Amino acid sequence: MANELAGKRIAFVAAPEGVEQVELTEPWKAVQQAGGQPELISTSSGKIQAFNHLDKADTFPVDKVVTDASPDDYDGLVLPGGVANPDFLRMDNNVVQFVGAFFKQQKPVAAICHAPWTLIEADVVRGRRMTSWPSLRTDLRNAGAEWVDEEVVVDSGFVTSRKPDDLPAFCGKLVEEFAEGKHRAQSKSA
Repeated sequence: MANELAGKRIAFVAAPEGVEQVELTEPWKAVQQAGGQPELISTSSGKIQAFNHLDKADTFPVDKVVTDASPDDYDGLVLPGGVANPDFLRMDNNVVQFVGAFFKQQKPVAAICHAPWTLIEADVVRGRRMTSWPSLRTDLRNAGAEWVDEEVVVDSGFVTSRKPDDLPAFCGKLVEEFAEGKHRAQSKSA
């Protein structure tokens, strides 16, 4: 698994506050261990404040502000969860456009926990089979997704999982999908 993602840049998008730390750090490590280059993108420069559920955890340096980032420069996208993180991100039009562009460009996307809120705002879940934290079930169904309660779901380059307990399966599948590259069917919901 050491070189599956060699030469690939993977964007991780997180709000300045509220990302679930383990949902950022475990996929980040998986990308690095597979030889990929993760980059942290946020809505403002400096550092982001991660959380362990509702408690402040570590901070992480931002590599690029979303207004200075182009989806053209990345081979895949990871959207970590946490309740506040995607709620903040879905209110930022620059983030919504950035996320939507990955689907239009048929690039793989991985989202866990509450992260699909941002995907709903980007209008890219219609007709997709996916999972999330259970409280998003109705939101996703109302947005046109087929929601299922499974550890990890892959739908043509689109990887979703429910919670931190699912991280081993989630990380394995996101590395696999990023290694495969573009998926023509990824743009079907864009």
